[in-house]
Amino acid sequence: MRAASRTPIGACVQTSDVVADAHPTAAIEVRDLVKQYNGRCVVDGLTFSVKPGEVFAILGPNGAGKTTTVEILEGYRTPDAGEVRVLGLDPVRQGTELKPRIGLMLQQGGLFPQITAREALRLFAAFYPDAEDPEALLDQLQIRDVARTRFRQLSGGQKQRLGLGLALVGRPRLVFLDEPTAAMDPQARRSTWNIIRSLRARGTTVLLTTHFMDEAEQLANRVAIVDHGRLVALDTPAGLRHAVANEIRFHTRPAIDEHEVATGLGLPRAKVERENDGTFVLHVEPTPDRIAELSSWLATQNVLLTELRAGSRSLEQAFLTLTADGEPSRPLPLGEGWGEGGV
Repeated sequence: MRAASRTPIGACVQTSDVVADAHPTAAIEVRDLVKQYNGRCVVDGLTFSVKPGEVFAILGPNGAGKTTTVEILEGYRTPDAGEVRVLGLDPVRQGTELKPRIGLMLQQGGLFPQITAREALRLFAAFYPDAEDPEALLDQLQIRDVARTRFRQLSGGQKQRLGLGLALVGRPRLVFLDEPTAAMDPQARRSTWNIIRSLRARGTTVLLTTHFMDEAEQLANRVAIVDHGRLVALDTPAGLRHAVANEIRFHTRPAIDEHEVATGLGLPRAKVERENDGTFVLHVEPTPDRIAELSSWLATQNVLLTELRAGSRSLEQAFLTLTADGEPSRPLPLGEGWGEGGV
């Protein structure tokens, strides 16, 4: 499925292997985006669109170009080539008009250490004509008990929840969430997920970057996977899982040899793998006929099939497959794209 690109890593080609259709009503439009630092290409021809009201996740290894891409969308960096529109505006040239319409949640808090959580929310609310009620946000974010606590004394998770509140206080049409649940305990993570779901329900567009695959799988309508600055896959979470799920995994009792399996099923030896825990992996399309053939052959060998899993992989497994080996991946075909994904 994967093939190393002939283009040297770090050299911009200014084209996108995965072509995402432009949509005139898109909340975000990115076409052939390129950004270089000291001759090194960190964003290499990205093209994608984000639909209004969807949660769109960008995943990628460290150094894949995610942060640079998001900073360009936010207007903090200027692209070297390509075109970017956020809510129909150029983030650099029309930043003054754009900024009141978006909310940003950053990894670094950037707040005065002595300010309290309540003071910070009230301060940011004063910047907007139709702001959320800061007191209501304290309850929604479950930080009322630390409302009078100074920022420097908040825990990492409490700072994250306050940062989310500051991103939402202006009732933005589009929210950029950078690792929104980092440093949160499981209960706070679930609460934050519910807030993000409520944003989607009321039509707010969310662009999410996260290293938690379960978070993207649960929340995102669509997921873009970026590797070495290039878009290698774009689909719903389910679509990505299925695209790399051409395998059958099973256990037997008693154990048998992988050479026997390959011979018995008429498969090339390279298509049969045995993992350290004894799991067999057949790298074939998991069709009903193939599964029936496996079960029938094992029965003729008087071998019990004790566990079987076909065509089901996690988003994390799909991500690792698409970004393995530190080389640019051959892109998957673009998914249908605008369907509902995640719940």
